[in-house]
Amino acid sequence: MSQSSFPNSISSITDWGIPMMPPAIREKLDAFIRAKGLRQTAQRDAIVELIFESDEHFTPEQLFDRFRKKGSTASRATVYRTLALLTEADLLHEIDLGDGQTTYDPNFLDRPSHNHLVCMDCGKVIEFEDPHLDILNNCLTKRLGFRPLKHSLRTEASCEQLRAKGHCPNLIQARLEGKRLPNRKK
Repeated sequence: MSQSSFPNSISSITDWGIPMMPPAIREKLDAFIRAKGLRQTAQRDAIVELIFESDEHFTPEQLFDRFRKKGSTASRATVYRTLALLTEADLLHEIDLGDGQTTYDPNFLDRPSHNHLVCMDCGKVIEFEDPHLDILNNCLTKRLGFRPLKHSLRTEASCEQLRAKGHCPNLIQARLEGKRLPNRKK
């Protein structure tokens, strides 16, 4: 699971302890689907629920694997079409974490200007916000004759634990879970 400097507001919990999609996301998605003249489908709803039940970043293949593990028979094409629909609806954002893969971030609805620090050793992603960066972005864009609409910053870093102690529990956990690791350029 990605580490975040803000609490997980993506999912709320039902009375039975099952994560559910926040109503604001459901309402925005339903309105978007109606406006496009699409019909509601059980497979799409299941994919959307799976995406927004956590705040983790994911690739399409990781999402497809998670969906399969839950026993779904939806096709890979359905997963990709749903990702495209959610991106078009501005509920999901494609981000570049520097590893050459398309990664999706479900955390932009509440925090459209958050940033990412990516450990190039263990792949850990930490989301952060900083009002100083917002001010800097506003000043820079205005000075250059533009009006800022949104920004995203990715900082690549090396794991301090790995350098100082020779091992990193995040790297070990990532390998145990079979998570992708950054393509580190030597």
